[in-house]
Order: sequence, then C-alpha cells, then structure tokens
Amino acid sequence: MSLLETALTYLPGVGPKRAAVLASELGLYTYQDLLLYFPTKYVDRSRTYQIRELRGELPSIQLRGYIRDYKELGEGRKKRLVAYFTDGTGTIELTWFRSLATIRRLYPEGRMFLVFGKPVAFAGGYSITHPELDDAEKEQAVGSGLMPVYPLTEAVRRVGLASRQMRQLLYTLKELLRGQLTEPLPASLLRSAQLMPYAEALEQIHFPETKELLEAARRRLKFDELLFIQLRLLGMKLERKKTSPGLLLPRVGEHFRSLYASLPFDLTEAQKRVLREIQADVVSGRQMNRLVQGDVGSGKTLVALFAMLLAVDNGHQACLMAPTEILARQHHASLAELLEPLGLEVGLLIGSTRRRERTRLHAALASGELPILVGTHALIEPSVHFHSLALCIIDEQHRFGVVQRSGLWAKNASWYPHILTMSATPIPRTLAMTLYGDLDISVIDELPPGRKPIQTYHVSEGELFRVYRFLEQQIAEGRQAYVVFPMIEEQEQSELRALQEGMMRYRERFPELEVVMVHGKMKPEEKDAQMQRFVSGEAQILLATTVIEVGVNVPNASVMVIEGANRFGLAQLHQLRGRVGRGASQSYCILVTGSKLGEEAQRRLQLMVETNDGFEIAEADMRFRGFGEIDGTRQSGQLLSLRIANPATDGAMVQYTRELAERILEADPELSLPEHAPLRRRLDELFRERPSWSQIS
Repeated sequence: MSLLETALTYLPGVGPKRAAVLASELGLYTYQDLLLYFPTKYVDRSRTYQIRELRGELPSIQLRGYIRDYKELGEGRKKRLVAYFTDGTGTIELTWFRSLATIRRLYPEGRMFLVFGKPVAFAGGYSITHPELDDAEKEQAVGSGLMPVYPLTEAVRRVGLASRQMRQLLYTLKELLRGQLTEPLPASLLRSAQLMPYAEALEQIHFPETKELLEAARRRLKFDELLFIQLRLLGMKLERKKTSPGLLLPRVGEHFRSLYASLPFDLTEAQKRVLREIQADVVSGRQMNRLVQGDVGSGKTLVALFAMLLAVDNGHQACLMAPTEILARQHHASLAELLEPLGLEVGLLIGSTRRRERTRLHAALASGELPILVGTHALIEPSVHFHSLALCIIDEQHRFGVVQRSGLWAKNASWYPHILTMSATPIPRTLAMTLYGDLDISVIDELPPGRKPIQTYHVSEGELFRVYRFLEQQIAEGRQAYVVFPMIEEQEQSELRALQEGMMRYRERFPELEVVMVHGKMKPEEKDAQMQRFVSGEAQILLATTVIEVGVNVPNASVMVIEGANRFGLAQLHQLRGRVGRGASQSYCILVTGSKLGEEAQRRLQLMVETNDGFEIAEADMRFRGFGEIDGTRQSGQLLSLRIANPATDGAMVQYTRELAERILEADPELSLPEHAPLRRRLDELFRERPSWSQIS
C-alpha cells in the first residue's frame, strides 16, 4: 500500500475522533483524500497593516504586535474576553465569546503575535471578533501571502478544525510526502500542454507563493481531473464495446413500416437522425448503450417506440421503465393506442396491478406471447421473466438509482439487452461530455411541426387579479391550469402551509371550479388519485409543489402559473413550463414574483420570457448556478468526482482533454505502452474501489 493510502487517523494532529468526523462530514479517509481537498478561496495576507492605517470598511487584514492586557466584560452568557492589542502605532480590541480561559493561556500578554481578521469600527476605534493569532516567528509560514480557505461544516469546526488547523494538517502532510509524489503525466504531455509538475501544483494550491503560481497550479489540477475522468469514461466505453456483444436486430419489418406509414405527420429530421443512430447500434454486434436527450415535447417517446418495434420485428421483446405509476400509465395508453391497429399488445405492470392480471402478464412474458411491457420498478422484481428481452428503455433515467437500473441488466441469461435511456432535461454539451462520456449520446433538437411555442410572461404579485381573470377565460374555453408553489428548503411545514393557503385562495376565487392539490407529504396512492382527477378532466385547476411529475401529459392543460418563480432554478422553470403546450391550443406560462428582485433573478426570468430553447436555458443555468448544484443528474454511484474543475467555466478544457483522451486510447487502448505507465497507475489509484456501472447506463 502506498503512503497516500494511509488512514488519516495516523496523520499527526488528527487522531481517531477527528478522523471519524473528517470521514463522515467531508468524505476524507486517507492522506490522498486530504491532499486533494482543495480550498474554495484565498485571502491575501501578503501585507501587514499598521493599526494607525485602519480606515473605514476593510476586508480581513493582518497586524503584527502584542497583547498589552486583558479584560473580562459582561455576565453569564454575555460574558466576553477583550484583549487590547498594540503595534506601537495604535491599539485595537480583540474580542472572544468562547473558551476565554484557553485564549488567555494560549496567547499570553507581551508576546509578539500575528493577528488576522476583519476589523469593525467600534466606539471610536476598531475591534476584531474571534481573530486568528499566530506566533510572530511563524510569519513566513502563515503570514506572507495568499492563505487558503477550506469548505468546512459545523461538525468539523466543533472538533477544532477551522481553515487554520486544516492548513497546519496539510503542511504536516506536505512535509511527510516530500519526494513521495510521482508525476502521473508523460513528460511529452507536460511539455506540449505547458503544465506545472504535479507535486509543485499540489504545493502551490495549498500554499501559493504568488497569484500567478496559484493560477498555474489550478490549471494543472483541473487538467488532471478532467483528463483522468475522460480516460476512465472512454475506457469503460471501449471495454463495454469489446466485451458486451449485442443481439443483432437487422430486420426493419412489418410493424415498423406499418407504424411509419400510418403516422398523420412526418418525423422531424432530428427524430430520423436519432433513429438511424439506433439502427446502426443494433446491427453493430455490440450492445447499445445510448442516451437520447431532447427538450420537452420533442418526440422522444415515438423514437423509443420505433426502437421497440425493431426488437419485435426481429422476434424479441422490449420494455419501457418509467419512474412513477402515472407516467407508466400514460406511456401505456399512448403506446397501446398507436399499436392497436398493428395488432400488438402492450402490457402494463405497476405496483397496483392486481394479482390476477400480474399472473397473466408474467406467463405471457415468459412464453414470449407479450411483445412489449411498460412498467415502473415492478419490472425489475425477480419474479418478472422475459422470454427474449432485446431492448430496455428507461424514461427519465436520472430518477432511478443505478442499482435499480441494473435490475434490467440481469433479465437475460444469454445476452445483454440493448439499453436506451431518455432524458427530457437538456444537458449542456460540456456537461454531457463529463457526466455521460461513457455513453453514446443522441440529441433531438427539433420540435414536431404544428407545436406552438409557449408564450411566457412575468408579472408581479400585485397583478395576480389579472392572472385570475386570464385563468377564468381559459377555463371557460374548456382548458385546465397548473399552479405551482415553490419548495421551501428545510421548512416543510411552511411549504405545506403556503400551499394550503393557496388552496383556500384559489377555491375562494373560483368557487364553481374543481381545484385539487398535490404535495410531497401525501401518500403515493393519494397523490396519484388527485393527479388522476386532473388528468381525466374532472378537476380544472391543479395546485402543487414541484412534485408535478416530469413527463405528465395533459394535452388540455394550457396554463402554467408559477408563484414565487424567482425561487426556482432555470432548468426547473423550463421543466415546469413543459407541462403545458402538449395540445393544439396556444399555451401560456405565467411567472409570478414579488416586485423587488435582484439583478440575477431579473436576468434569469427575462431569459425564460425570451426563449423556449431548453439547451440555451441549460447552458445559462449552468453559468448562473455553476456545476456543483447540478452534478447529481447522473446518479452514477461514485464515478464522477470533480474537486476543482467546473464544466460551467472550463468548457474549453473539457473539450481539449476529451480529444486528448480519445487520441491516447486510440493509439493505446489498454495504456500498456511504457510512456503511458504513469497514466495507468494514476487511473488505478483514482478508480480502484469504484464499481463500474457503465453497462447499465
């Protein structure tokens, strides 16, 4: 075992208690984990101020001097310790509210210290609350440049690990590892990409000497992170194609041709292109593992149906797995309607399927009599056996855990079924390269002809009376409407109360109408029952939090009202807007906010008003929110772990490392050449314990 894999317990200054907290709170277990735990920002301590220089509002600053004397003020919980700190040019107060006896012991009067903190004007002078103090002789180590600030939790701070102590631990680790870090990149690559050596980059990221060296270190470490993720993803893709033979589906048969001829409209060019890509996959002899992403209403389900007919026309079966019962029912209804004229049965297997029907479906599947099955998680139950499963389609794949998706993988003993996953969440190109680099990706970037763009408006809460009048008008014409309220994080009761108050308001305003409500605290069967009342047209207005299911299809719903719209992300607003615009009527989305909005909120809402393009909105959402908040879309276990790179801002580097990884693996798929030995070793270090889920998308 390398020194880097040593448990953090053994690092001087850590011990079992701190190690347990670092593991549970920050996911830091080994020396390597700590070494790769990068600061989120830096404060400049390159200048030492004199107290007489302090003026107005200043950021955190550094002073050099000594504590003249202490005084304890206040009583009980308001008791505080004040130190009078001087450097010969003036005096400043240092104030502590905790650990008063310890502070007096650690920082005796008369000794020279470096003080770091934010000075606040107070009683004609300045005061710093809970400052950092270091012995003045440590000035070279702690007070001579850019100081890192680490992202820490309250639990970590409670065991005495603030940014200052983290710096000390990393300094200890740096000295311990001196001469032990090997260079993971070939010398030729370092030269061509003009990169700083790895060991130097790690030292500069934690202990930067200058801003220029810090920037060079960040560039090097981002490069490594993205390159090794691309090598990993592309390597998995190559391995899968080499070791996962796919069932051949060469025949474009009667059912495929009949459906194509019976459609009252032409497929879009984008749908035709994606179908050609799928057909190429299923005749390649390799197992297909393709992600189809397309905006709301772009026709992904129809493409999926044609793919299923390729399986059926070649004598096999296909299934479609959806995340909720209501979505599964809707898929079943639409597929059954299209396939009834072709004489093909579509089965529906969900949690509420009655035992008698379940028994019939199991028998028909096992015998091969049932060609197509739609369902929820019920499809992956051990009791479900297919006669000859050739294709699995997973709708809204990010809604399933990776282990759940893997259940479909084991449904054939003789071959791996082809996998087609669908997502209505448009993903920016650089993000898709990073999240889904191991999959083949198809994009449906056109809407079917005849779809009218949804008209979007932004109004203030003071104009709600106009919104009510508009709803009355639309409902009088036979339409339906959604009203969505924002989720209030960590305040479920407040969220529910706001929804219930909204329910009273809308029922009072529309006494003649059926108004129903759904929210996350409802039991699934209760929520489904209320949704079904809206889907059937029995209810005209549906009030909800964001539990409105992605993909729910109510063509008669023409209005989406989003209250508190400034509290939603752009992608979420776009998804909610996509609940309307499903029918032939003109549809509308009304974004309601308070009158006082920040500049960024105004820009986000203006973009929603100006465009219906989900990919443009996804790019903007990534710019506004960064990568950190949206990297959960894959749910791929432990595959993706970006500590410093960010596809939102490092798009050019994503593209460069992707192309570089492709060239390296094209020349040496196993990384077995001597010059690639360091790359191989580093890949093994980074991903040794990470399970490969790539074969199940």
